[in-house]
Amino acid sequence: MSPVTDAPNATASLSEITHDEIFAGHLGGKLSVELSAPLETQRDLSIAYTPGVAQVSRAIAQDVELCKRYTWTDRLVVVVSDGTAVLGLGDIGPRASLPVMEGKAALFKKFAGLNSIPIVLDTKDVDEIVETVVRLRPSFGAVNLEDISAPRCFEVEKRLIEALDCPVMHDDQHGTAIVVLAALNGAAKVQGRAIDGLKVVVSGAGAAGVACTNILLAAGVRDVTVLDSKGIIGSDRSDLNDVKAELATRTNPRGLTGGAAEALNGADVFLGLSAGLIAEELIASMAPESIVFAMSNPDPEIHPEVAGKYAAIVATGRSDFPNQINNVLAFPGVFKGALDAGARRITEGMKIAAAEAILSVVAEELGPDKIVPSPLDPRVAPAVAEAVAAAARAEGVA
Repeated sequence: MSPVTDAPNATASLSEITHDEIFAGHLGGKLSVELSAPLETQRDLSIAYTPGVAQVSRAIAQDVELCKRYTWTDRLVVVVSDGTAVLGLGDIGPRASLPVMEGKAALFKKFAGLNSIPIVLDTKDVDEIVETVVRLRPSFGAVNLEDISAPRCFEVEKRLIEALDCPVMHDDQHGTAIVVLAALNGAAKVQGRAIDGLKVVVSGAGAAGVACTNILLAAGVRDVTVLDSKGIIGSDRSDLNDVKAELATRTNPRGLTGGAAEALNGADVFLGLSAGLIAEELIASMAPESIVFAMSNPDPEIHPEVAGKYAAIVATGRSDFPNQINNVLAFPGVFKGALDAGARRITEGMKIAAAEAILSVVAEELGPDKIVPSPLDPRVAPAVAEAVAAAARAEGVA
């Protein structure tokens, strides 16, 4: 029996969910604080609060390491956003981003048992974001950056990793990349191919596109071509920002020029990480037995049924089609594993270990319509956490 619930409407499409259901599910927010100790009697009050709490505070003042044992800090993840790149909605501001950040915190609790709180910042200034999070450091144990627009997100993450002594990860980058690598390995195994021989086209050079390119290259893929809104990223382009210019030095090994038509002709894999649509004829021009990951959400770059006319394996970011590539397969277990190991940061090795663990869960169940586990599979987060913790210890960051 599948470990995933088979209850009716478990994979209902958005068209089957009513407006009222959606808003009722968010009424008053999706989070609450629950007590971990009783607070029913005068004795309980004296232990949890004054005067008893003073003894604990004095002990922590003398030895700050005790904060990890006697507060929730060591297991608390903060979800930090400025609301500038929310889902496919773009720059909608910090307040409008809160339902998404609350949802992220709820997923941490559900899948990894980690406490998490959303913090949305009313600034787009990198210095202010970094300074605010650094000053809040005594209150949390890890940082999940979320929905911060590129290229600022790269600098925010880099500077926070340098400034803080705890795990920091921008999930739009690395959570996506981890699950994409797992899915591509799964698809390649189904087809009996090695990923190092695949010609991969990445559409989108934002946060997710750059991170996915990096992890694919680190995993051994040799031929990656990246597209942005102006075409193929290559050394011939003089309009590239620093991030894209650096990417051009490590991608497009065949020196292709032009746009999507030139990139996709004969390609093995299409990885869609932008809101741009891809024409049917371009998917038709790909190599036989092609693989299409149309991950723009809620509207894929090409409809899965259309892509399926030409591609052997199709995946999306949606829950109402097979092969959902969803970050929830990665981030709960990644952070749990990092915190379990006491890791100071999240390394590339830990991310690759997470991808391998995700795939291992369905290693005996792989097929064209199952290249990754269901996001609801309860086996995933524990497997990822164990692999990430082991990798952290092996790399000496625990």
